[in-house]
Amino acid sequence: MNDLEQLVQGAVVEFDAAPSPAELENAKARYLGRSGRVTELLKGLAALDAQAKKARGAEINQAKARIEAALNASRERLAEAELASQLQAEALDVTLPGRRRGTGGLHPVSRTIERIEAIFASMGFDVAEGPEIETDWMSFTALNNPENHPARSMQDTFYVDVKDSEGRWLNLRPHTSPMQVRYARAHAAKYAGAATMPEIRVVAPGRTYRVDSDATHSPMFHQCEGLWIGENVSFKDLKFVFIEFIRQFFETDDFDARFRPSFFPFTEPSAEIDIAFRSGPLAGRWLEVAGSGQVHPNVVRNYGLDPERHIGFAFGMGPDRLAMLRYGVSDLRQFFEGDLRFLTQFK
Repeated sequence: MNDLEQLVQGAVVEFDAAPSPAELENAKARYLGRSGRVTELLKGLAALDAQAKKARGAEINQAKARIEAALNASRERLAEAELASQLQAEALDVTLPGRRRGTGGLHPVSRTIERIEAIFASMGFDVAEGPEIETDWMSFTALNNPENHPARSMQDTFYVDVKDSEGRWLNLRPHTSPMQVRYARAHAAKYAGAATMPEIRVVAPGRTYRVDSDATHSPMFHQCEGLWIGENVSFKDLKFVFIEFIRQFFETDDFDARFRPSFFPFTEPSAEIDIAFRSGPLAGRWLEVAGSGQVHPNVVRNYGLDPERHIGFAFGMGPDRLAMLRYGVSDLRQFFEGDLRFLTQFK
């Protein structure tokens, strides 16, 4: 075995024995580095004549190529070993189910509001939306609730330390009734001077605010007000419309309804609307679902209409409470705590 063959075999053995990339590079330097054994052999060609230099140089270059091939093979071996080790350390159990991105869904209260809107739309009602920060006049005075009236005590709560351009205090609306006023006034202005005016049929769902917080009340809650004004709209129409709404909302005829006399400043006569299911977990229990009544003449005047000519009814209900009844939820606060374990049930 000549000296070049020994050199190649020695390099192959060292490269194969290198336990890490760093050790392999150290071995490379001993053979192919600036002071390596192959480099020294190439430097020694200067002492040979031209013919001998050519022959010896070809032999050295062949040996160098074999050493470089062995070096690259060892590099690949170590890289594959490192990858295998990494894959082993970070192994994935592909038999486990994957983590899929969850799909969203409508909040149960939003679903309830959409359902309410669709049912009343099928009965010819428009849907109105308006500001959540309202004037004192829109929230109370226009609804026959003058300043210092005791009927304000449960609603006259959240105020904004700002007045409007007319010097009226602003508040977080305690109900969506101001939208009835806004809608009716715009309707009356649109048909002012006309021989006839189309009836006003509108529902106004939205967020409202009062100082309340327990299992069935929240400082922020949702309300849906309804209004039907015309020249011949009676309490009988109110009963028909609301009972039909309950029938469609709960998809059943298996219930009783009653209109219990009550008092609201903006309606006269007024009634609380109760329902009792004839079967199921709530069978036989009367549940209050809305307040209602014929619109008070003073409120009709504030609409910009003549109470001697225009008459109708209004009602107000809580979509949150209806959602509780529809989905069998016992604590209102669960709707607003953002617990996905609770909310994903309704997707």
